[in-house]
Amino acid sequence: MDFEDGWATAPLQWVMSTLGRGQFARMGADPGLVAAVDQHVAVLRDTIPVDPEALGDYVLGFVDVLRERDWTFHGPHDPPALRLTAACWLAREHGFLTGDLPA
Repeated sequence: MDFEDGWATAPLQWVMSTLGRGQFARMGADPGLVAAVDQHVAVLRDTIPVDPEALGDYVLGFVDVLRERDWTFHGPHDPPALRLTAACWLAREHGFLTGDLPA
């Protein structure tokens, strides 16, 4: 993942454009990926409130740790990629990525 400008100011928008769209495309052909993302969605729902601010803050902190560890994308089933994809899924399903939301 390329940690360009925008990841800190609009983390949900950034992660969707950087990772989410590609992961969603892969999910159409990979039922195992769908199941893995669904498990991460459940963890997020149990861990944080599902609102734009809490989800954006979660992604911001998660990505910050990944940056510190020099993480790189190792494929669609890589655990950090799954967690970020789950955040994208929640953001999309709850309408946090529409209009002018600063998510």
